[in-house]
Amino acid sequence: MELKDFQLDVGGVVIGHGTSVPIAEIQGLGRAGVRGEVVPQPDSDGAWLGPDWYEARAVRIDCAIKTPGDAVAAMQILADLEAVADEVPVRTVGGAVMPLRIKWPGAPVRVLYGRLRKVEPTLEKAALGWVPLDMEFVAPGARFHSDVEQQARLRLGWLSGGGFKAPVQAPIRVTSADPSGQSRRGWVTNNGDVNAHPVLTVHGPCANPEITHVETGRTISVPVTLTTGQWVRVDTRPGQIHIVRDNGGSAPCTSRLDTFVLPPGRSELRWTASDPTATARLTATWRDTYISLHNRRTQS
Repeated sequence: MELKDFQLDVGGVVIGHGTSVPIAEIQGLGRAGVRGEVVPQPDSDGAWLGPDWYEARAVRIDCAIKTPGDAVAAMQILADLEAVADEVPVRTVGGAVMPLRIKWPGAPVRVLYGRLRKVEPTLEKAALGWVPLDMEFVAPGARFHSDVEQQARLRLGWLSGGGFKAPVQAPIRVTSADPSGQSRRGWVTNNGDVNAHPVLTVHGPCANPEITHVETGRTISVPVTLTTGQWVRVDTRPGQIHIVRDNGGSAPCTSRLDTFVLPPGRSELRWTASDPTATARLTATWRDTYISLHNRRTQS
């Protein structure tokens, strides 16, 4: 759904400038709140500042449904918003979120992921088609994301570079067909200005997949065996960190998932697994991630 400047898409309901739900004030789109200790220095001036960690981002929207003389239309819009807040797959599942799409002047649509936690109407003048609303959307993460999801698909590389030459002597070292790795590289690009957290899905048949982000050296190892048609998904997004298999079960993992990120710019993913068919594949999806609603200005 295309948005115009100063419009928000709340679960498919568009509010803001030029709609029947004008916004009087919106809070929570600046820097998210932080938590951290401020410890007074004993026998000294000042204090010691501990690490600052972002809190959940709460977006508060002061708006009103405005359909002059049409109470039915006003109540229908209210019902649509209440239905968005009541979506069972989001409301009753831990970690589940929905998008809040935001269009600000001079910037493309940015997205926050969270839940519509409050839709509080004032019905005193509903008969006139005027219903003030107090709404709150809570995002577990402080970052904004691009409206378009990016994807990269990586197959395992060929195991040999043209076969063996006799005489063959142990130990046998099998390498890529391309010693430089150029033909097998999984280049990924985060066009944002802060780290993006990918979702990584390994499709069988293969065993013991291991995924590495080359620049940071971070590796995720999942000791599972997948047959054809089976998959395992590794979600590294804040508030949604988990590993799940195609049958809904979990999979073991000893790696830290929260530190596996795609930094701004281009970087490389590589993966290995035992796959005699060379048909297994890895799918990585991510959204460019930003500090604010506008791109950071590039310094010359």
